[in-house]
Amino acid sequence: MNTEKKIASISASLALVLGLGAAAAMPREAAASQALAQKYSCVACHQPATKVVGPSWKEIGAKYGDGKGTAAQLAASIKGGSSGKWGPMPMPPQPQVPDADLQALAQWLLDGAK
Repeated sequence: MNTEKKIASISASLALVLGLGAAAAMPREAAASQALAQKYSCVACHQPATKVVGPSWKEIGAKYGDGKGTAAQLAASIKGGSSGKWGPMPMPPQPQVPDADLQALAQWLLDGAK
């Protein structure tokens, strides 16, 4: 096999592997986000459809989803904390959560926490 054919074959194989890997990662990302919400104790104040201390996942998605906010903005708000956005109860800062996990949680919320 000549060099050009080898490169084309390797490129096609790599594209296939990357495509399959991306497709397989999608369901795990949603599950990972639910697991992250539990890991970082978000569930102590937030629930899927019911306001507890803070707004529900559904309320957050409705307020910031559909292009009303970005995952980066929401992640920054989680990391830095906030007050006055949802009433008098402040959201304490969460600086211990790694940025990648904050981004995953924020995107999961914007996508409807599914």
